[in-house]
Formats: sequence, structure tokens, C-alpha cells
Amino acid sequence: MRSLSTSSADGVQRLLFSVGEVPGVLWTPLGATGVRPLILIGHGGGQDKTAPAVSHRARRFVADLGAAVVSVDVPGHGDRPVHPEFNALATADQARIDAGEDLITLLAAFQARVAEQTVPEWRAVLDAVQALDHVDAGPVGYWGVSLGCGLGVPFVAAEPRVRAAVLGLGSALVNAADAARITVPVEFLVQWHDERVPREQSLALYDAFGSEEKSLHANPGLHADRLPEHELDSAVRFFARHL
Repeated sequence: MRSLSTSSADGVQRLLFSVGEVPGVLWTPLGATGVRPLILIGHGGGQDKTAPAVSHRARRFVADLGAAVVSVDVPGHGDRPVHPEFNALATADQARIDAGEDLITLLAAFQARVAEQTVPEWRAVLDAVQALDHVDAGPVGYWGVSLGCGLGVPFVAAEPRVRAAVLGLGSALVNAADAARITVPVEFLVQWHDERVPREQSLALYDAFGSEEKSLHANPGLHADRLPEHELDSAVRFFARHL
């Protein structure tokens, strides 16, 4: 893990770092010592590790839970270079969508391919961050919707350190098989008028989770509409119970 820069504001310290070729950001309470929960936030498509919505959630988790929070740029986003293979796939998929093929089916195959790279990357980031004295090997949570769900479900399914996950705006066509392997508590968010992920596919993904404890939170809105602030309040309570 290579530290790039640090800053602090309002009782929160922010560390920009890299693990191999993966750039990330870590938020912790200012002056923190000892073990604490760690929450990984997966950003949405077209966003990055320091997007306003990511930073807002991170600071809430730090302030309300005393947690450490980490986010990283996925391939082709933020400080990462264009990924030739993924860029070519995205261009080809857009042409197929323009020709009338189903968006969600193409998205499923694309996200599955990207997850083959991001799952081991994120596990390596967890290893590096938990080696820090002021984070250590405490319980891990995951938060991610849209792309953060598409890549997050296979990550949560593969990573035994994750004890609870907030997911949403995702499709069973993308993640049903991995969702069935998830048994930790899940809070799942649905935008009821989502024009990108059909409602029935979101509900099918919720149904696919193997978790005995799971809850469905549905709100009116389109795919890119801002999630209600009360859902962040709920996520804070959810992680407080389980981490």
C-alpha cells in the first residue's frame, strides 16, 4: 500500500493511496487508534472513489459509527486509465443496444467480466487497509448500488470477511447465482420507476439472496435519481446492528 496524500476536515481524516495499480481513498476518524469496522463503498457507473455521494456516505459512516470507510476506482473510472478490453466491450455493446438488443442482458455479461478483475482487487485492498494499526481486522461491511451492486454481489459472495451488505438497483440477470451464495444480512434498495433495471429483475435479485435476514426498501424514482436521505439513516442503523 502506497500513501499518496492525507487531509482532514470536521474530525475525519482522508488518505489517498494505491494498492498496486488500484487507486483508493480511506476515511477514518481523526486520531483513530485500534480496531474498528471497515465499510467498502462501491461507486456507481461513471462515478469514482471520491464522488460527492460516496464522500457523503463515507463521512456519515465515520461520524456515526466510528468506522473506517474505503472506496476504490473500478477499471476505466476516476484515476485509472482507459481499459482497452472493457472499453471495446462497452463500445460494441452500445452498438448492439442501438440495434435493438436488450440492455440488461448485455449489461449482465459486461459486469460479470469486470467483476473477474475487481473481486481480487478489492480483496487485496481489504488486506492492505486492515494491516493498518488504526483499522485492523475488524468486521467488514459493503455498500453499493447500480454498478456498485453489479460488482458488489460477486464480491460479497466471495469474501467471508463481509458480515453485512447494502445493495440495490441491480438485476437478477446479472447476479442471481452469486446472490444465492450470500447468507449475510442484506438491505436491498429499489427505485420503483427504474428505467434501466426492470422492476421484476430487481425483485428477482432480492428473492435470490440466500440470506435469512434481508429487507426490501422501495422508493419512487428513476435509476439515476438521488436515493432518499432516510435510506442512508437506515444504512447507518443496519451497519450498527451487524458490525
